[in-house]
Amino acid sequence: MKPTNVAIDDPTSLRSTWSHRAWVASGFASVLTPLAKSAVAAADSGSVFEPLLAAYAGYVLADLASGVFHWAVDNYGGPSTPVFGSQIEAFQGHHRWPWTITRREFANNLHPLARAVIFTVLPIEALLDVMEAGAAAHAFVGICAGCVMLSQQFHAWAHEKARRVPRAVAALQAAGVLVSRQMHGAHHRPPYNINYCIVSGAWNGVLDEYKVFEAMEMILFFRFAVRPRSWSEPRPEWREEEEEAEEAAAL
Repeated sequence: MKPTNVAIDDPTSLRSTWSHRAWVASGFASVLTPLAKSAVAAADSGSVFEPLLAAYAGYVLADLASGVFHWAVDNYGGPSTPVFGSQIEAFQGHHRWPWTITRREFANNLHPLARAVIFTVLPIEALLDVMEAGAAAHAFVGICAGCVMLSQQFHAWAHEKARRVPRAVAALQAAGVLVSRQMHGAHHRPPYNINYCIVSGAWNGVLDEYKVFEAMEMILFFRFAVRPRSWSEPRPEWREEEEEAEEAAAL
């Protein structure tokens, strides 16, 4: 499959629409709701240790989830794949034109994940309410879902030039709280099969050292005879093209 450079062919595709903004606003509401419930429950119980620990666990799990999803859409499927086709096309095209993610407007970049978060968090929260779950459970759901939804923004910052990244974000990247440009940059060099995680990147070392994704690829190959793209990359259509000055001006 040859990736499409939407940033040049159709620059309007990088702009946010009112539909995108509505999905992202709803996504933030679905994330803030469990966090508010957690804060109220923690205040009532007088204990913050458990919800803080659960929040950290949610943050850690979100980084792992971002890596698994990124690995899957980079290596399998195409534009015609049900449900995930547009995201697969975008991620695979991103390898040739990685700078385009920095040109996407905020809601344009986040709305697919916001939509997924909404339809995941709402039933989970309904179940937690029925179970009368405590502050820790709501904190875990809120932080994990929030980090998943924002992972594409963290990804965009990891591609942005240092001078354009907000100082607070740069500090968080330097501290390892958010994935850094240096860490994620390794993912965009041959053989394109490492450093998939895009929240903090904390899982990258473990996953790559123990070849977790390579093992999963072997299992899928022997079970379904499907080869991942990482086994045959780099292809000519995946070679990174730098941003042209006239292209940047046009955007």
